[in-house]
Amino acid sequence: MSAERLPFMRLQPAEDRPAVEAAIRRVIDRGWFVLGPEVDAFEQAFARLCGTRHAIGVGTGTDAIAIILRGLGIGAGDEVITTPLSAAYSALACMMAGARPVFADLDPERLTLDPAAVEAAITPRTAAILPVHLYGQPADMPAIVTIASRHGIAVVEDCCQAHLATCNGQPVGSFGVAAAYSFYPTKNLGALGDGGAITTSDAALAAKVKRIRNGGQTDRYHHGEMGVNSRLDEMQAAILSARLPFLPGWTQARRIGAAAYRRLLTGAPVVVPPQADPGHVYHLFPVRSPQRDQLQAWLLEQGIETLVHYPVPVHLQQAYLSRIALGAGGLAETEKACGEILSLPMHPHLSDEDAHRVISALLGYPPVAVAHPEKRADP
Repeated sequence: MSAERLPFMRLQPAEDRPAVEAAIRRVIDRGWFVLGPEVDAFEQAFARLCGTRHAIGVGTGTDAIAIILRGLGIGAGDEVITTPLSAAYSALACMMAGARPVFADLDPERLTLDPAAVEAAITPRTAAILPVHLYGQPADMPAIVTIASRHGIAVVEDCCQAHLATCNGQPVGSFGVAAAYSFYPTKNLGALGDGGAITTSDAALAAKVKRIRNGGQTDRYHHGEMGVNSRLDEMQAAILSARLPFLPGWTQARRIGAAAYRRLLTGAPVVVPPQADPGHVYHLFPVRSPQRDQLQAWLLEQGIETLVHYPVPVHLQQAYLSRIALGAGGLAETEKACGEILSLPMHPHLSDEDAHRVISALLGYPPVAVAHPEKRADP
């Protein structure tokens, strides 16, 4: 008999279900579905939560990055330094704006951009740095901002996996000129479909990206500039507003689950990346193993679902091979991580029993025998 399945995550509304269902009914009853009062209310609430003056709802987190870059005038001929260990959409967003992604290697512990590698990748064409707060772990923002200031280039933060994260006590998204968020259903704050947002405290930039997201319209049927069609719809905005009050509690639950993993994983045949900052929000909980594929198969035999984030670094993705550039020094840390990383189940409703089951399976993983050739005596 196969082991009972322990899913990687659960996406169905739980304690938030009554609020979500009420929000859906409210939108249906009102009959206003695009750029109405629900979007306005969510934008104001999300800006307050993020500690910024403005939030602008858009269709996806990918669009959020691309629209920010366009709003900053970054496009053809420009380079944006970012990480090759991310969902490929970060690099895609740079190309959507017309810019060229340049990949710098990782800090091997944080698994986010290595500031020294970032500085080594800067050229006269560098227009922005796009750090990704991967897995909910904040990148080393003080160091990155210092480098950007020294070279006079913009910082745009990819916060798509880092809702409510902080770095040195300061909210992520508040270090750069603007930040991008995703509300894809798996995110720490997820919609029941696609959605994204831009946050900034720059009023002029906020006004510009607001126009760009809506076809470049200055007012109805008057298009002052080329834009895109990328709008957070009323239904998703209402659902996000309903879920927003639950986000602090969900974030704390993730941190409690992660602390349990860290405490109980002592002696397991994996390496746990350190928590570089207490502001980590644990969108994912990765571990590392040189036998990652065998370990993943073993866990699946025990009924435990895991995922790999991400098995192929962006610089090796077929679609991007001729469209990107590599920073100086190579990407050895990135390629090593992509061969070892494995994400364990992590979500706000992960029970103690679930966590103990994962730990027990890891501790029971059969050790891989390594053959050592006998040393022969010198003749």
